Amino acid sequence: MDGDFRGEFPREPGGARHPALVLNADYRPLSYLPLSLWPWQEAVKAVFLGRVVILAEYDAEVRSPSRSMRLPSVVVLKRYVRPPRRVAFTRFNLFLRDEFSCQYCGSRGELTFDHVVPRAAGGRTTWENVVAACAACNARKGARPLHRSGLGLRRAPRRPGAEELRNIGRRFPPGYLHESWEDFLYWDTELEA
Repeated sequence: MDGDFRGEFPREPGGARHPALVLNADYRPLSYLPLSLWPWQEAVKAVFLGRVVILAEYDAEVRSPSRSMRLPSVVVLKRYVRPPRRVAFTRFNLFLRDEFSCQYCGSRGELTFDHVVPRAAGGRTTWENVVAACAACNARKGARPLHRSGLGLRRAPRRPGAEELRNIGRRFPPGYLHESWEDFLYWDTELEA
């Protein structure tokens, strides 16, 4: 999934939700996967509470009896939020670490997870022993040790760092990207010659 995805996004969300991209005080998204978005109501509330600065706006407006305001499309937090250092061991984060592909055959179909050292043989459910696997490879391996299954790992499983997962998440763009967000999501990508 390498490459530039900017041209592949639908330009209008399903419905008139107008989500706002939320950037940390360093102008980087709080998260890439899922992309840090707030509903327009939360963004407007944060503006009135003085917690964010608006960087870009939609053409749409929200009105009250005494005021009108264009809806924010990009906001930046006034105070820096330190990203978590510890990565939670979840199914989603495991699939993200393995880039949503089977670690035995490389397929990107429906995934499950597999214990490299089977639980029946004392294998534990840890970052270092669990990998993403397609149903076919998981069934083929079964409860056998890896060397008896005829399968090999594409990468050895290991505990990922938080920054590593954020960088992997950037390679899996959301299904919707407003044009005002592009400058804030891709500012550190290599420019074309």
